[in-house]
Amino acid sequence: MRIVSLLPAATEIVYALGLGDELVGRTDACDYPPDAATVPVVARVPFPEGAAAGILRAGSVGAGSAVDAAAGGSGRLDVAALRVADPDLVLAGEDGGTRGADRAHVIEALRSWGSEAEVVTLEPTSIEGILHAITTVGAMTSAEDEAIGLVELLRERLGAIEAQVQRRRADGIRARRVVALVWLDPPYASGHWIPEQVRRAGGWDVIGREGHRAAETSWHAVMEVDPDQVLLMPFGLDARQAADAWERTVRPAAWHDLRAARNGEVFALDARSYFTRPGPRTIEGIALLAELFDPGGFVDQAPTEAWIPLRDA
Repeated sequence: MRIVSLLPAATEIVYALGLGDELVGRTDACDYPPDAATVPVVARVPFPEGAAAGILRAGSVGAGSAVDAAAGGSGRLDVAALRVADPDLVLAGEDGGTRGADRAHVIEALRSWGSEAEVVTLEPTSIEGILHAITTVGAMTSAEDEAIGLVELLRERLGAIEAQVQRRRADGIRARRVVALVWLDPPYASGHWIPEQVRRAGGWDVIGREGHRAAETSWHAVMEVDPDQVLLMPFGLDARQAADAWERTVRPAAWHDLRAARNGEVFALDARSYFTRPGPRTIEGIALLAELFDPGGFVDQAPTEAWIPLRDA
């Protein structure tokens, strides 16, 4: 089967199911696993204006306004390259943030030369939806058994994390009150599956709305809720890039009065790998959060490069 992926998360799923050799087209934002770089590009994700423009390479489904482009909307379709790829299956978003390569545009392009390729949309908004996306890709390809096996492994990993969270809760470890920001200028509170990741890891995202799109907030709102931790996870950035973006961000004058800032509980996270792409690694993102929330109960749960403590934030 010849597969084109117009979502970075879908590209990760394709490779996780052992279908990398069948991938014949991708977006320029599909950068994981590294082998994906050898696959021809059939769509490009434009950069938004803003503080992080110029270093974004994005990865999840849309979130609204400028964040849409950064979040991995399908981007601008190269119709000629798509025709050369000659896919049997295209994995796309229903409504790309830039209106350039969403389902409708892809179908229109395919039918213009008589292609009967199947177009499947992947738009998860929850952890369960992400697992369903994996089984959907498996069902549409030759990898249904592999998809079922992968989902079982991910459920086992998630179950182990949640069981340990419950044991620690019984020992008196309280839920951490956190603010997760998926954009910094202006600040955006998290949405879709990220507040769920926080909850399953033993925390409470006090501004984010589980199952909803990311939404613009304000530094005043962050100060008002005075969280235990602030998690910086700008769409499309790794931890080092997030830390650099934070250095360029203008913060309120009273920022250092915030509980999280006073206690050295501000962290830059690798959003691109573990949070803003709805693929298999979102479960590892939950493990990473569990360690940040309760380092006494969780040890070595995530790569050290996946998070950076910003002690002087």
